[in-house]
Parts: sequence; C-alpha cells; structure tokens
Amino acid sequence: MTQNGNLKRRVRARAAKTGESYTAALQHIRQPPGEPVIRSIWVAVAQTSLFNDPRDSVALRASGTEMRRLMRDAQKAEARVVHFPEGTTCCPNKRIMSENGPREIGPSDWTRFEWGALREELEATRKLAGELKLWTIFGSVHQLTAPHRPHNSLYVISDHGELVTRYDERLLSNTKISFMYSPGKAPVTFEVDGLRFGCALGIEAHFPEIFMEYQRLDVDCVLFSTMGEAAANEPNFAAEVLGLAASNPLWVSYSAHAPKSMTTPSGVAGPEGRWAAQCPANGEPAIAVADIWADPQHPARPWRRKARADLYTPHHIEGDPRSDGRNLF
Repeated sequence: MTQNGNLKRRVRARAAKTGESYTAALQHIRQPPGEPVIRSIWVAVAQTSLFNDPRDSVALRASGTEMRRLMRDAQKAEARVVHFPEGTTCCPNKRIMSENGPREIGPSDWTRFEWGALREELEATRKLAGELKLWTIFGSVHQLTAPHRPHNSLYVISDHGELVTRYDERLLSNTKISFMYSPGKAPVTFEVDGLRFGCALGIEAHFPEIFMEYQRLDVDCVLFSTMGEAAANEPNFAAEVLGLAASNPLWVSYSAHAPKSMTTPSGVAGPEGRWAAQCPANGEPAIAVADIWADPQHPARPWRRKARADLYTPHHIEGDPRSDGRNLF
C-alpha cells in the first residue's frame, strides 16, 4: 500500500508540474528509459436511453441530463474520453419526422424539431466537459441552413470545453439519404494524450473501407456510434465490429442505445478482436471503461500495410505456369 501510495503521489506531482493527465503522467513514470513509449488512456463507452421524438422538449432535456450524469460517472472512473451513441441527444424517428407520416415514410419536416431546447442542452454539455476535464464525443443532429437537410453528426468536445471538430455520417442508409440527412464528405481525426481517434456513425460498420481508411491515417481507436441494427441482426453487427478491430488492427469503441444492450451491450473492442470492456446487458444507461494503448513496436499494422500494397508483385509467376511440364490435368 505504501509503494502504491508513493507512486500515486509521484504521478500527481508530475501531472501538476507538466499539465499532463494522470494517465499520461503515469505512463511516463512507468516507461523504462530508452524504450519506445507505449501510450495509453482510459476510455469510457456509454449506452444511453433512446429519445426519438424531437418535438418533445422535455425529453430533449432529459437526454441531456442523463448524458451529463454519465459524464460524471466517467470522470469518477478516471476516464480521459467518454463516447456516446448516435443521436445521444435525440435520434429522430423517421415516421415522426415524415411530412407524410406516420404511416408513410417521406421527406422529413425539420421544422418539427425543438432546436432551441437542443442548443441549450448542447451548451450545458460543452461546459460540463470543460469543468470535468473530460473529452466528450456524442451524437446529435446538426442543423444546416434551410433548405438543406441537417447532418447526422458526432460532436467532439475537448477537455477544455471547446468544440474541436465534428464528424458527419458519410455512408447513410437508404432512408436517411432519401428522406432525412445530408451526407458528410471526409474522415475526421483528433488526438488525446498522443493517441489518435477517428469517428464513424450509423451503419458504417458495414463498410470496411471506412475503418481501413482510418488505419491508413494512423488512427489508434475508432469511435463508432450507432443506433444499432434490428434485434435479430445485432449479434452479426457486433461481430463485424470485432472483425474490423482485429483485421486493421485497431481499437473500436462501439456505443449504442441501452435497449440494444439486451443482445449487444456497448463496449470497447481490442485490436485482437475481443471485447476489452462491455456495459451491462440489462437495458439500462451505463458506462464501461477500458484502458486502450498504442504500441509502436507492434508488428501487425505495418505488416498488413505491406501486404495490402505491392509486397507480392515481385513474386508473381510470369507466363504460363503450366509450361513446367508438371501439369496434372
């Protein structure tokens, strides 16, 4: 206990002197001299209640209150980053939004959205992120100037309470692109304590090229926020996430709404293709925390880059391989 207490005091002293996070200071103290730094931080992944009626300002405020409660839980768990689902503040239901609805799905009527209540909740969340010194990434509809449809987005709020960047879902479902949202155009990355994060949304786990692109951008962890799939498809969706983590390899934080947890809880997938942490499978809002790291000496990623480039071209056999006289057919 004395040794552990001394270590904690050394870490806090370094953090106070350098301005580093507790995790970053701990890493520097533990790292043997002369060896490449294995950077690590604690990431909290959340599952939240599903609010899908943007006309209901009371529900919008409840979603903000719940998100901020989970932020405080993440800060108590010493997480540096907390990651929330698609549409954390509100995930508009396509039938509620349909100007022809609810029986017929048609173009969304975005004048039904209580934008004022949403903006107030976003501002309260931004301020709390700065107070808690907690990077906060959450899904929200991003309003554009009429007549343009909004984006389905992930906001990235820094530990200083600043909006650092925004990711807009690029590969939208048929309903989203036909009736609801404008697509995004580009990948988004940001760094926390030397680890690089990328963002993905919605159904983008069905598209390996999204995650391969982030691997080429030297991302260590992709924050994938989603509503999830239909209950019957949820296990397959989660298997895709594990496969993407293992095949690239990188960390993937999978955040969906709490009702989905009955089949697939939110969790953090490690680069070996296994869950490092998962929320409870009970349908309730919660967080789970995982220690993620980037090992500069890990051989898997550079090898797979070589294999996907022109590694094999010089070894291809020219001409007709059957001309060696050993053709059996």
